[in-house]
Amino acid sequence: MKQFLNEEQDPKAVEKIYAKVKGLLTSGEDVEYIAVQKKPAVNLSPDCVALTSKRVIFCRPKNLGLSMEFQDYAWKDVADCHMKESIWGAEFTLKTVKGQTNKIDYLPKAQARKLYQFAQEKEEAQHEYRRNRELEEKRAAAGGVVVTANIPSNSPTIESQPKDPMEALQKLKRLLENDLITQQEFDAKKSEIIARL
Repeated sequence: MKQFLNEEQDPKAVEKIYAKVKGLLTSGEDVEYIAVQKKPAVNLSPDCVALTSKRVIFCRPKNLGLSMEFQDYAWKDVADCHMKESIWGAEFTLKTVKGQTNKIDYLPKAQARKLYQFAQEKEEAQHEYRRNRELEEKRAAAGGVVVTANIPSNSPTIESQPKDPMEALQKLKRLLENDLITQQEFDAKKSEIIARL
């Protein structure tokens, strides 16, 4: 529990939330951080945000703390996270790739900064994942031809070469148009195909 109490979180609130969130975790999922709302006046049942290795969980007590509402967002669905500081604390806002938003206010600034820092790291990883996935989809749409011509090992390679040179040239052109290969790679492979004619 000590790892979650570094930024002046209320120990009782963290203990209560941690116990409830722990029951929601899937295999291989760990709680990474918990931020607890601190309202200026009455703070009997504060809202909380728990960040796990797989998702963001907003925890909102209902019925004077007798029940709890959970809203969770997988990191792969998170498009953006923002933090805004004010006199009374900070506001943490999450926006999904589908345009939904959720926020929690009156967070102590140190906790909001930690949330934001962790969320930015996860966002970067998910942007890279989405970019790679989009690249794979473009490759599939281009007909699955993968090209080599003295290029780096992480670049596409030909796996199934069409017997018809015209078909090979068309697939090669689709790869170029989809920015899956460079003009130099296109020219080299095109010369190789024409030389076989």
